[in-house]
Amino acid sequence: MQIQTPDWVKHAVFYQIFPDRFAKSKQPRQRLLQNFMWEEWHEIPTLQGYKGGDLWGVMEQLDYLQDLGINAIYFTPIFQSASNHRYHTHDYYQVDPMLGGNQAFKDLLDAAHAHNIKIVLDGVFNHASRGFFFFHDILENGSHSPWLDWFKIEGWPLAPYDGNSPANYAGWDGNRALPVFNHDNPEVREYIMEIAEYWIKFGIDGWRLDVPFEIKTPGFWQEFRDRVKAINPEAYIVGEVWEDAREWLDGTQFDGVMNYLFAGPTIAFTAGDRVDLAQIEGRAYRPYPPLFAQEYGEKVQHVLELYPWPIQLTQLNLLASHDTARLLSIAGGDEKSVELATLLLLTFPGAPSIYYGDEVGLPGALDPDSRRGFPMKSDWKQDVLDYHKQLIALRQKYCALRTGRYEILFSQGTVYVFARILGDEEIVVAVNVATESAHISFEMQVTEPGRSFKYADPKLLFGQGDFVWKEQGETRYLELSLPARSGLILG
Repeated sequence: MQIQTPDWVKHAVFYQIFPDRFAKSKQPRQRLLQNFMWEEWHEIPTLQGYKGGDLWGVMEQLDYLQDLGINAIYFTPIFQSASNHRYHTHDYYQVDPMLGGNQAFKDLLDAAHAHNIKIVLDGVFNHASRGFFFFHDILENGSHSPWLDWFKIEGWPLAPYDGNSPANYAGWDGNRALPVFNHDNPEVREYIMEIAEYWIKFGIDGWRLDVPFEIKTPGFWQEFRDRVKAINPEAYIVGEVWEDAREWLDGTQFDGVMNYLFAGPTIAFTAGDRVDLAQIEGRAYRPYPPLFAQEYGEKVQHVLELYPWPIQLTQLNLLASHDTARLLSIAGGDEKSVELATLLLLTFPGAPSIYYGDEVGLPGALDPDSRRGFPMKSDWKQDVLDYHKQLIALRQKYCALRTGRYEILFSQGTVYVFARILGDEEIVVAVNVATESAHISFEMQVTEPGRSFKYADPKLLFGQGDFVWKEQGETRYLELSLPARSGLILG
């Protein structure tokens, strides 16, 4: 079977937005809430507090995102809910009125597309919430409700709020606030398929699927893909799977997953023993223990061999998300760890994803601290923004950094060097994670039969360091001198 994945994703740089925390509109708007006292924007967030970010605010920041080089946005849930993160869905057909409702989303979608920015929404289809109107009918009418078989009712009475009594229904991860759908019920299955179709027809460019591994119903995700792709063959379907995802990446289900298998080793290599273990507690991506270059290369090679190449090019690569601490806080505030990891992120096969605020140096410990309000411009770290812009621009300029082969050239001690190759376009990336400078020399070899490096006059595209290209007959060598905690790109 020939695997088909959306071409645009292979050239995308994503920006993940937590809608309540990215931007609040500064313009007069017809708001449902006019005088509510929001939680202070720049104070540390609380678990249940709202800061009042909205979709109009995102629309007003599209020029900023375009200038950064972003051409795709992944939103955490935007549908009506009773939580600031909106994973407790009340109504899948209504954008939360606090965000501006359906009209604000339509205006944003049109404006984003005019900026050549794609929009991917978060689909929470494993579970709903206590406020979801079908489940609420069960709470009101008990065994008389026509919606009983839509959920996994285990006994009576139901206890949706009393933690001292058994819930008597299945909630995701034991959470009674999140009743789990009965996906074996054909009506539930059809309902979810129609939601997916509705928003694709509305104009969104894809779905990010929350905990899709929890849905065990045979053929569910195959049908989901078929019905979404029938409307838009280029729609992106990406799953939240933290570990080996081959079960879902066979070409019949998802186009990619959130690539925590890349994030963990990359953080372990670049941050090393600076990793604050308290900030990775309970998280499955394991950015610890520290890795040397050879171990990192082995893990990268393993990740690149897991899935077919068309899938590799549409993986959603990341260093942080709303479900993790921010990398700056994981690395104990070490800014070089973030820079080196970002260099590796933006030169890796697949679509890189930047968590809002990381590009200006926003810190954040585990939830809820990782979901802070986007900082004022006076608090931006301009050097962090500058290297994000430089790296994104290089990725967009050189096709090899997007779809070229990935060849590890050198991985010893603290130095890791690889190439991205597409036809005659050859890019070399080198990283030294040590606190001391490094001097290395190695033969430039690639695995493709009959193929050798063609360029003889490499130029420094990013970073710092000295390099010498040598040829001895048919053999080519590269000598590199890298300062401590540094990286470079040659092309």
